[in-house]
Amino acid sequence: MRISKLKFLTLFIIILTLLAANTGCGKSEDKGDNTNSNSSNTSSQKEKSDNMPSSDSDEESGFDIIKLPSSANPLGVDTIAVAEELGLFKEQKIKIERVGIVPWAQLIPSLISGKLDFASGHINRVAAAVAAGAKVKAVAANTLTTKEKPHMTFVVKEESPIKTPNDILGKKVAIMAYGGCNEYTPYEYLKKNGLSDPKGKFEIVTVPAGKEEETLRKGNVEIAGTHDDPANLLGRGGVRILFTDYDIWGDVGGQAPYFAAESYLQKKADLVKRFVTVIGKVNKWINENQQKAIEIHAKKYEVDAAKVRVNYFVSDAVIKEDTVKLWIDILNGYKDLKSQISPRDIYTNEFNLNFNK
Repeated sequence: MRISKLKFLTLFIIILTLLAANTGCGKSEDKGDNTNSNSSNTSSQKEKSDNMPSSDSDEESGFDIIKLPSSANPLGVDTIAVAEELGLFKEQKIKIERVGIVPWAQLIPSLISGKLDFASGHINRVAAAVAAGAKVKAVAANTLTTKEKPHMTFVVKEESPIKTPNDILGKKVAIMAYGGCNEYTPYEYLKKNGLSDPKGKFEIVTVPAGKEEETLRKGNVEIAGTHDDPANLLGRGGVRILFTDYDIWGDVGGQAPYFAAESYLQKKADLVKRFVTVIGKVNKWINENQQKAIEIHAKKYEVDAAKVRVNYFVSDAVIKEDTVKLWIDILNGYKDLKSQISPRDIYTNEFNLNFNK
């Protein structure tokens, strides 16, 4: 009985071994089949890949890269971001590369060194840089002052006793920096109203950009110079408009063009023309679609659209000589230019296809 059981067990083990061997062969054959299948799948995937749209990087191979500083103001409509969203740079085969926020003091050196290709700044800063020997030139007009949307708006608290130009004397005024439109606008307001030498007649308090109004509301200064719209400021309540740059110069004063190193303009003339073309187009589009521009910006920067400010811009991006001459004369009046320069030393419209049309 034990022997027959032993025989049975031995037979059972032999059968299992044979089954395992067959299964192993089956795996080997399956593996061969899978190889063929994979080959077929690879071919199929390649076919699909060939029929799929190209990636952005593929589409942009052959595009020219332009390096720009990142926007330092998340609440001011970024024209470059709007132009990207509209596909205007793509039309010109340009890809924008942001290099991060660059302080004004580093903009000119960054252009000269090639870290940046273009920058935007108020025309008086460009004039001062050129007079100091910087080889840069403005090529495309940007912001435009209007009565509704001036470049600069100076405000006081609603209950403030400051109402006339003379009331400004001896007061604390919050601005974002020395040397820009923020400093010279109140000087020129006082000068227009009879004070021939306004420098030093009030105390300047520099604060981070966008914090001027907050500094006023906290009571740390009596006047704040902002880049916000009068309507926005009044809409928040508690403040009163004292004056704007439009009150001083009309639509001539508030210009902050794009500029570049002269060496770059010479080497990349065609690319400069294409960039200036985009600026002219996006400026015009924003003027005609202000709310849409705000929405594009708000989505891009993930901010509340209700808090975003949009300027008016020079629709054709053509730089007007009267704006440039105005600021040269202002700076000369305060002896703040290191050498004598003419408007043509600091700007050109030669790259703008809208010029003389």
